Amino acid sequence: MRKKYLPFEKPIEEIERRIEQLEKARKNGSSEVGGEILKLKYQLIEKTKEIFSNLTAWQIVQIARHPERPHTQDYINKIFDDFFELHGDRISGDDTSIIAGIGKFKGITVTIVGHQKGKDTKENIERKFGMAHPEGYRKARRVMKLAEKLHLPVITFIDTPGAQPDIEAEEKGQALTIAENLLEMSLLKTPIICIIIGEGGSGGALAIGVGDRILMQEFAIYSVISPEGCASILWKNQNAVEDAAKSLKLTAKEIYQLGIIDEIISEPIGGAHSNWDETFKNMEGAIDKNLRELKTIDIEDLVELRYQKYRKIGALDEKEKT
Repeated sequence: MRKKYLPFEKPIEEIERRIEQLEKARKNGSSEVGGEILKLKYQLIEKTKEIFSNLTAWQIVQIARHPERPHTQDYINKIFDDFFELHGDRISGDDTSIIAGIGKFKGITVTIVGHQKGKDTKENIERKFGMAHPEGYRKARRVMKLAEKLHLPVITFIDTPGAQPDIEAEEKGQALTIAENLLEMSLLKTPIICIIIGEGGSGGALAIGVGDRILMQEFAIYSVISPEGCASILWKNQNAVEDAAKSLKLTAKEIYQLGIIDEIISEPIGGAHSNWDETFKNMEGAIDKNLRELKTIDIEDLVELRYQKYRKIGALDEKEKT
């Protein structure tokens, strides 16, 4: 299967195609192409660094949505052991756009909850493109309350355009369900690490995004609305998505500067999809560091610190104002 390139990656695609052609020629007996291949590989590294060090907000949005980017299930498979998935909300049914269960991280039993997008069109339809109905968020809450009862840390992976906005979801109480999750997570007496791994869209992200540590991958996004939605409302023009993305300040660097997240997890040059092994290694290291730190804090103090953390987000500094 051919690698999928984003529009701004055209120069990278051209170099990689040329390398591929020369590699085939070398296999067919052409011994003179070795030097040219090495030269092109060096050019590839430099061109990739150049492009990915000067990304616009809209280009980062495209990386966050890349179809080959690792999803929640991929992280579960690679950095957790003995994962046992739990299903259903005990009220109306199961929602496959949310994965929830118990597993082990470096020997520590933890609870894992995350949005799950599909790998192809068929799976995306089955998983609603990671856009959960109320039963998905109730399932997440049920599993997190179980974690509290069993004294297990909670790790959430956020990757959704937003909560499911259809009539069925509204009839089932989508807004109320999200609000209940926010309340329960703010009071949960166990360590919580929330990680934005792709799209962090609106209330759908917040519904599993209240925690003691909020981490975000370098090329993920976090926003109250998509650039397309923002462009449609404010500019009345879908062609304004680049301006909308810039205005929303949805990149990891901007979100960190605003004090909304606690840490940026580095990605390989080229994005998380370009080198899964390095991506998993970086993710594992970030979880390990933060989990160890949180486990040293008394649980009552942890809940109070969590409360204070969210009280400070968005607070206006009158001194700065004047």
